[in-house]
Amino acid sequence: MASWDEDGVRARIREMAAQDPGWERFGADTHRYELAPRLPEAEIRAFEESHGIGLPMEYRSFVAEVGNGPAGPCHGLMPLTVPRPEADEEWAVDGAWEEDRLPGRLAEPFPLSEPLPGRISAPAEALTPGTLMLAERGCGMFIRLILNGPRAGEVWQIDPDWGGFVPVSPDFRAWYTDWLESP
Repeated sequence: MASWDEDGVRARIREMAAQDPGWERFGADTHRYELAPRLPEAEIRAFEESHGIGLPMEYRSFVAEVGNGPAGPCHGLMPLTVPRPEADEEWAVDGAWEEDRLPGRLAEPFPLSEPLPGRISAPAEALTPGTLMLAERGCGMFIRLILNGPRAGEVWQIDPDWGGFVPVSPDFRAWYTDWLESP
């Protein structure tokens, strides 16, 4: 099931915002429970073609049917095709967003076949080809969507200092829905 209930997602986000008017929930002060407009099919297709990839259907349908971020887990969902409006603030997330969009990077093979728990000795950039950064958790931790290989469609967290690079959700829908359903 690839389709999203845009009205249901937006209603739940409005409900979450009403319950958190001071943006006390983790990340709310960044995404402010706002959803950008949906992306046109032509723009999504152009992104896929320019990067030589096919986006996992749950994520692709979200940006096409619901919105292109930012309301979402962590400090919010990163936009697919354009930088965050606040990108001039020089957050680490903006550098990771730009790195993902370097020619060929998203189409490269994902280098891991198994999770890599614990402290990572390799540079994080060596482990993230073939992945799309979805969100920043802070302190150098990022949530990434695997784009190719046997793990395609899974959502992983990379925490180079402590947690390694490990799965956090079987797919984008489960990851985002968990956030919507959390208190």
